[in-house]
Amino acid sequence: MPYAPPSPAPTSATTPTTALTLEERLALVNTAMNARLDEAAVAHEVNIAHIPIDPFDLADIITSPIPSTPAAPPAPYATPAAALLQRAHHQLLTGGWCTGALVNADGAHCMLGAIRAEAGVDHRAESTAIGVLLDVLHRTFGHAAVSLPACNDAHSSARVPLRLLGQAAALADARGL
Repeated sequence: MPYAPPSPAPTSATTPTTALTLEERLALVNTAMNARLDEAAVAHEVNIAHIPIDPFDLADIITSPIPSTPAAPPAPYATPAAALLQRAHHQLLTGGWCTGALVNADGAHCMLGAIRAEAGVDHRAESTAIGVLLDVLHRTFGHAAVSLPACNDAHSSARVPLRLLGQAAALADARGL
């Protein structure tokens, strides 16, 4: 018996086909996605049904307040500029960081203020540390970073200034400064 291709289904000449509007297509997609999400939720519940969950009391987990003592500084670097930068880093970490002033009313320091406070009267170590910190600034941000105060004030949290001081301490130690 020879093969006869299927004939196309008869179409009704009385029902014109119209394209769906954007709202109708979005409604169809929304319905399809909701069905898929419901199916995934059921599958997830089935997959985790065998895992036992014991209720717990939060008071059993948290028994006392976390101590607020500051962390001890790491072992100091052997070189003067690196040790100074490390102390300045610890100063910002424990004493607080600020913008717009070397030291604010709460006693928080900016990067330059922390270096100056930790250097005391050792102006040679201070200038060496500031030079290394400027090198790190230029390596990190290019020559767009014009000064330490401008870079310090450009940030909204202490995260970047702390990272820069840490990198500068490591660089000063590597250079033997």
